[in-house]
Amino acid sequence: MKINYSKQPPENFEELLDIYDSLGWNSLNLTVNDLERMCKQSWYAVYAFDEQKLVGMGRVISDGVISGVICGVCVFPSYQSNGIGKEIMNKIIDHCEQHKVIPQLMCVENLETYYSNLGFKKFSIGMTKNISR
Repeated sequence: MKINYSKQPPENFEELLDIYDSLGWNSLNLTVNDLERMCKQSWYAVYAFDEQKLVGMGRVISDGVISGVICGVCVFPSYQSNGIGKEIMNKIIDHCEQHKVIPQLMCVENLETYYSNLGFKKFSIGMTKNISR
């Protein structure tokens, strides 16, 4: 399997919607336009393609100076466990380090070991506020 990684977004964000749906991530009923805007307004994003098919992505929202929040790192289920997520993360970390931006993320508890193996450590309590959408 030859996966290509690019900063260039896909031509069609329908494939990203497919990934989100396959992972059960679309509880907010995001549209293709929402996902495209979300990605294009991010400080940095990297996309993984199998030929022309989008199979994974990750992005960073940041001020570009102090910290960057890694979010939306995802890989289509049938492509998981092939190192694609790890490579996406490595590219994100490299980009942050090159710009002296501290990468941060929040994750579910069962992914703590995964991110620890990439050099992350637990540092804070995460909180959120629900809003009407």
